[in-house]
Amino acid sequence: MILTSAGFALCYFLSVATVLAAEDSISVRPFGKTTDGREVSLYTLKNNRAFSVEITDYGATVVRLMVPDRSGKIADVVLGFNTIAEYERDSPYFGAAIGRYANRIANGEFKLDGKTYNLAKNNNPGGIPCSLHGGSAGFDKVVWSAERTTVDNLPALRLTYNSKDGEEGYPGNLKVTVNYVLTSDSTLRIDYNATTDRATPVNLTNHSYFNLKGEGNGEILGHRVMINANYYTPVNKGLIPTGEIASVKGTPFDFTETYAIGDRVNADNEQIHNAGGYDHNWVLNNQDAKLVHVATVSEPTSGRILEVWTTEPGLQFYSGNFLDGRLVGKSGKNYAYRGAFAMETQHYPDSPNQPAFPNTILKPGNKYQTTTIYKFFAQ
Repeated sequence: MILTSAGFALCYFLSVATVLAAEDSISVRPFGKTTDGREVSLYTLKNNRAFSVEITDYGATVVRLMVPDRSGKIADVVLGFNTIAEYERDSPYFGAAIGRYANRIANGEFKLDGKTYNLAKNNNPGGIPCSLHGGSAGFDKVVWSAERTTVDNLPALRLTYNSKDGEEGYPGNLKVTVNYVLTSDSTLRIDYNATTDRATPVNLTNHSYFNLKGEGNGEILGHRVMINANYYTPVNKGLIPTGEIASVKGTPFDFTETYAIGDRVNADNEQIHNAGGYDHNWVLNNQDAKLVHVATVSEPTSGRILEVWTTEPGLQFYSGNFLDGRLVGKSGKNYAYRGAFAMETQHYPDSPNQPAFPNTILKPGNKYQTTTIYKFFAQ
């Protein structure tokens, strides 16, 4: 294609206008310093429908997500803190990008190409050690490089991180990009991309804790959930999958029809006992990497509804079982036991040790690409 000078000028103008539009829709301010002196920023993305999100480059973390209810009243629907010091000291992964491997890896080790790799054993459910969410210093604890940009002509925040070979025990230099994109229909889209120079496990997600009544506004047992999954992966007492792909039919894990979280979260069921509630991976009916609607959560009193869309094969639904009322959030309220839920799109936990699970090994020359959408509306 050959452009005339006028055509070139028009393309240049449109390109500049797009960048300016992104900058107008994304503001930035200081968010303090980490304990080792790294400066951290807070970015605010807004659309024209009273929907906005705040993201810090520390952990590529969603700090606030402002969503209107059925009467137009806006509330922050994700748990988090007002200072970087609190994120460093207390955060149970509130809103963070999780990697290099989201969820658990049994005994903190895996074998790849004949070699055993040892990871940090930073979690001990049921007295059984494992590696959780990338290790002692996963992607949630690093400062990412941030750039205001556009994706599909929409304002976006692009965050990049280069994870070095051997970091937290993982092989290969891994380059990761996470795009947070705000659309005009109250949707937060997250695009994950990665490349590597050595074969390595990769499983990325976002760990936002949601309360559709508003963060700090009590428990979430009245929230109603639908998950488009006929199967799930049962776990042992260490919350590691047993390897079985089990039917949800006739169990508290059947959300093919809508149930309130509180209806069966305390059921007399071995799997519920193992996790202290819901903290399991659902095997989504979509297994072909297409972007589809996989879950819906609604909150009757506010009318807020969250739809989850993803290209991933799994979804970790977590009912806030480890929240204990100790943490104080952004509005000065204590975060109650079961005061939030998470919907973490993912590949399955412990896949590097489970040959029957979908493959999570990224090889040189291949690209890791997934998308997850959190779409909000009220009725």
